[in-house]
Amino acid sequence: MENHQKILYVVEAMGGGIFTYMIALANGLCGQFDITIAYGRREETPRNIEEYFDSRINLICVEHFERSASLSKNYLAIKQLRRIVREIKPDIIHLHSSIAGAVGRLFLRNKEGRMFYTPHGYSFLMKDIAPVKRACFKLVEKICGFRNCVTIACGKGEWEQSKKVSRKSVYVWNGIDTDKIDAVLGEIQAEETPFTVYTVGRITYQKNPEKFNEIATLLPDVRFCWIGDGEMRDVLTSPNIEITGWKESEDVFRLAGKGDIFLLTSRWEGLPMSLLEAMYMKKVCVVSDIAGNRDIIVDGSTGYLCDTPQQFAQKIKEIQNHDESAVAERAYEEVACHHTNKNMCGHYAELYLNGAPKDC
Repeated sequence: MENHQKILYVVEAMGGGIFTYMIALANGLCGQFDITIAYGRREETPRNIEEYFDSRINLICVEHFERSASLSKNYLAIKQLRRIVREIKPDIIHLHSSIAGAVGRLFLRNKEGRMFYTPHGYSFLMKDIAPVKRACFKLVEKICGFRNCVTIACGKGEWEQSKKVSRKSVYVWNGIDTDKIDAVLGEIQAEETPFTVYTVGRITYQKNPEKFNEIATLLPDVRFCWIGDGEMRDVLTSPNIEITGWKESEDVFRLAGKGDIFLLTSRWEGLPMSLLEAMYMKKVCVVSDIAGNRDIIVDGSTGYLCDTPQQFAQKIKEIQNHDESAVAERAYEEVACHHTNKNMCGHYAELYLNGAPKDC
C-alpha cells in the first residue's frame, strides 16, 4: 500500500468561495495525499458536507471555531486543533483564512512538518472595520509572518499584499471544477427566460449589496437575482431583485446558467470563485474595479470593470443592445486554460512535495 504524505487543512470559514475552493483542492489531491480537513461550521455550510468530498477525505468539525478574532473565544478550538495535530501527525499543515492563519501560526506546532497559509482576502483590507482594528490585524499578520510558514496567495493582487507581511510568499491561481459545471449545464433544457443580471454569494458588507440594490433601482425593467443569502438581505429592497436563499452547488449552477450578466459589486476580493465560474459559463461579467477582480478581468476584453452605480447601469444597458459573445468567449478561454482545479492542484502538489522556491 502506497504511503502518502498527510495534509491537515485548517479551515475556519467553511462557506462561500472558500468552501468551493476546498472541494476542488481536497478532491483533486486525495489520490496523492492522505487528507484531513478540520473546519468551522457557518450558517451557509451545508449540513450534508460529507457528500461534497471524496470518501477518502477525513472531515473533522471544530465545534468552537469563532469568526471573531478573539483568542479567548477560540481557546477551545485551539485545544481541539492541537489534539488533532498530535493524533494525525501531518507532514503538511495548510491554514485557510485570516483567523485560521493566526491561530495556526501562533499556536500549532508540527515537528518536521511544513506549514502553509492562504488568506483568501486579508482581514486588514476589510473596509467595514475601524482603521485601528485594521492596523491591529496587519500587525498580527506581520508577527505571524516571521513563523516558518509559506503564504500561498490565491492571485497576484493578494500576493502583492502578502509580500508586505510575510517572509515567504508565492501565489497559485484559484481553480474551479469545470467538469462539474459542464455536467450541470448539460442538463439544462433550453427555455425562454427574461434577461437576468445575477450574482452569487453571501449578502455581506464585503459584497456591497447597497450598490447592487442601487444598480437594480436604476434599471427597473431588468430582472436581478442574488443567489445566496446573508445578514444584509434587507438592504436589497428594489422590487426587481429576487433573493434565492442558500442553494446546493448544482442548483447554483442551474440558476446561473439561465442568467445573462454576472454582476459583482464587491468592495474587496481575493480571487472570486464565483467570478471564475461565471466566466467559464460564458456569462458577460461586470465587476467592481478592485485588485482581486483586476487579476482576471481585462476591461473590454474578458469583461468590464466599473466603479459607480451609474457606470454599472450604463454598461448593463450597452450589453443588452450589443453582441458580447467575443468577450464571453475570451473569458471562457482564460479560465479553461489557466484556472481549472487540475492546474491549481498540480501547482499545490508541487509546493507540498518540493517546498517553495528559496527566493520567494
